[in-house]
This record gives sequence, C-alpha cells and structure tokens, in this order.
Amino acid sequence: MKLIIVVNKTGKHHNLNINGFLLALTAVGILGIPAIVGLLCYQYWPGGVGLDNQMIDQWRDVLKAQQSDVDEARRISSESLDAYTLQLARLQARVMRLDALGERLITYTDIKEGEFDFSQSPGLGGPLMEDDSGNQPISNYFQMLDRLEEDIENRDQQLSILETLLIDQKIRDDIFISGRPVQSGWISSYFGMRNDPINGKRAWHSGVDFAGKANTEIRAVAAGAVKFAGYKNGYGQLIEINHGNGYKTLYGHHKEIHVSVGDIVKKGQVIGIMGNSGRSTGNHVHYEVHKNGRVVDPSSYIHRASR
Repeated sequence: MKLIIVVNKTGKHHNLNINGFLLALTAVGILGIPAIVGLLCYQYWPGGVGLDNQMIDQWRDVLKAQQSDVDEARRISSESLDAYTLQLARLQARVMRLDALGERLITYTDIKEGEFDFSQSPGLGGPLMEDDSGNQPISNYFQMLDRLEEDIENRDQQLSILETLLIDQKIRDDIFISGRPVQSGWISSYFGMRNDPINGKRAWHSGVDFAGKANTEIRAVAAGAVKFAGYKNGYGQLIEINHGNGYKTLYGHHKEIHVSVGDIVKKGQVIGIMGNSGRSTGNHVHYEVHKNGRVVDPSSYIHRASR
C-alpha cells in the first residue's frame, strides 16, 4: 500500500510504502488495547470479581428474593386493608344500631323533640392544635379501632339494658289504669247504691256512667287484650279488656264496636262509639273496673294521674 503525506506549510509531499498486513495489525493493536486493558483490570484489579455464570445465577437469586419480598409486602398490605375495611364496616353497623336504639329510647322518655337528633352528626369544634408527633403507623390506627369497637360494645350492652328497663317501665305505665274512657262528657251516675233509672227501685250500680253526645269516642283507659266484644244482656254492646295483674275494665252500651276479641289495644286507643244499646235511658258509657275477680269503685282510677 502506498501512503502520500502532504505538509500544509511547504506543500511538499512524501511517499511511504506500507505493508497491508502491518497496517491491519496496527489497527487491531490500537483498537484492542483499551478492551484488553479493561478486561485485565476487571479480572485482576484488587477487589475485582470476574463476571461468570455463577455470578449471574447469584444475581438472579437475589432478584427473585427481592421480588418475593415485594409480593409478600403487597399481600400483607392487602390483608391489612381488607381487615381495616371489615372492621370499619362492623363499626358502622354497630353505630347504625346504636342510632336506631337511641331513637327508640327517646320515644320511651320525656326528652324534648330535637334535643337528640340521631340522624345528624353532633356539634363539635374548638381551636386547632395539631399533633406534631408525625404520621402514626397503621398498627396504631388498628389499636384505636379496637378500643373504639370495645367502647361501642360496652355502650351497646348498657343501652340494651336501659332499653329493657324502659320497655318494662312503659309496659307498666301502659297497663296502669287511669283517667276517663271519654275525652268529653260528664258523670251521670256513680258507683254504689242508687235508684234504678228504669224501675226507680234501690239497686246496686257496679260502675260509673259517663253521659255525652251521640257518636262520642270511647277510649281504653289502659293497654291490654280484648277479652270480649259483643252483645251482653244488660250491658248492650260491651267491650271487656284484660290488662293483666288481675285487672280488667268493661265498657257498655256502645253504638259501634271497633275492636275484636284477641286484639291488643293501646292506652287511649278508640275502641268504640258511645250509644244507647242494652238497658239504657240515653247515650252514655257504663264503665267498670275489676280487680282480682271482684268489681271495685272506678272513681279512684278515674282521678289518679297517669304514670
């Protein structure tokens, strides 16, 4: 190979004959020296390790272990989130039950309407004083949820006991005989001996008569079960209510009866319409009270206050 070298300043040139093999050897040497030096440094430099198949396998094992750790962390996080969600759902269900229980308890007490509104969040507030302790670990939140769940369980049991007591009290109040069987009207005949309104002879009157306008509503003086509803000689259209604890009340001379045998009636519920049926001289209701199988004077029950 002929190589021509030109000098820029003088314009002179020189001819060199170079063997092709020598040129190739020179190129290989120039290009290969850095690669050889780098390989030697990597292989034999102090602290260096050769990159072989064993090392690659070790790296693969490390990567697999790291991937396994990541998968395990994801699994634990997912399980923790599921547990957190489930616990929140249980707490929400308990709170809903407590709200419903609170609403029921209000109906059994004398708490004013609007004082407790379980459909709204309670009023809260105050100056902001942030916690500088930083973010709490998720385990602390689970501990807080556990304590909250325990508190809710305790409140639930306490309110359930209170509900039972209030229901029992309400039942006692409902079956407590008091008041009049009519909202309007007047007493036309008292309990005891009197002149019979039909024949004028002295006779025993086993109840109290309330006279009033036609179609006056007759109401139960206490809660109970209807034992009799129909016509009975002397009483005309009669309703008999069993209140338990040995008490029962009778309401006679109805024009209409609005209950049937076996019905459960509430205190103050309309059970019939005042009339003139049976042995009667005009529109009125004959009202009796029986205690432990014997008739008693209704006056003491009429004038006592409701519980």
